[in-house]
Amino acid sequence: MLSKQTVKFTKSLQNKKFRRLYKQFIIEGEKSVLEVLHSDLVIHKILVTDYFETTYKSELKPYLDRIEKASEKELNDIGTLQTNDSAIVICDMKPETTPGLIENEWTIVLDNINDPGNLGTIIRVADWYGIKQIICSEETADFYNPKVINASKGSFLRVAVHYTDLIPFLSQQKVPVYGADLDGENIHQSTFGKQGVLVMGNEAHGLRDEIKNLLTQTISIPRFGMAESLNVGIATAICCDRIAGQRGH
Repeated sequence: MLSKQTVKFTKSLQNKKFRRLYKQFIIEGEKSVLEVLHSDLVIHKILVTDYFETTYKSELKPYLDRIEKASEKELNDIGTLQTNDSAIVICDMKPETTPGLIENEWTIVLDNINDPGNLGTIIRVADWYGIKQIICSEETADFYNPKVINASKGSFLRVAVHYTDLIPFLSQQKVPVYGADLDGENIHQSTFGKQGVLVMGNEAHGLRDEIKNLLTQTISIPRFGMAESLNVGIATAICCDRIAGQRGH
């Protein structure tokens, strides 16, 4: 049985205010926890069920002093997953760093993406296409939100996510900056090189005008049916696929 202190503290990390206060966050579920155990994250505590402890004894061996036993019901009560019969890990956040000039790579920039699930999906998309970092506006959903971590399916460990004021960041870039916009050029007729920035806008309002003013080019995904719009995660994947096809990956 978990202590009351552990229950209270773990639940508090669902709130951004307390994540920032303690500089810690949670990772939930069997697959994600296993990836964390083999990562460079600093692990503060591991809450495990009998099943997880028995099944992964060797993986847990280096962390015996940080393990607390929990029932499946307790994990479901203090976590955000609908069902979790495995584990929850409490980790330290990584130190925040300031992004610099983009060179010899592609980077995704997110302008006010509000939905944590969308951010998590975009992190997963970036990982799939070998994009190593995402730059977010300060109003974008919190990277350490459990919904972001869960939606990324472990990709949060391989994609660096930074937060900054996008105006000065984009202003200093020397590589082409492409922004997805309904009025942009057909992406299938656009040319992409081996380096650049892809900017995706807010789910409801798209890119801000001040961001559009900093773009090298706007691009759009042509519509052939009657759907009103595309989810920003899906749109990001389509753009990344087109870019990857031209850069030879």
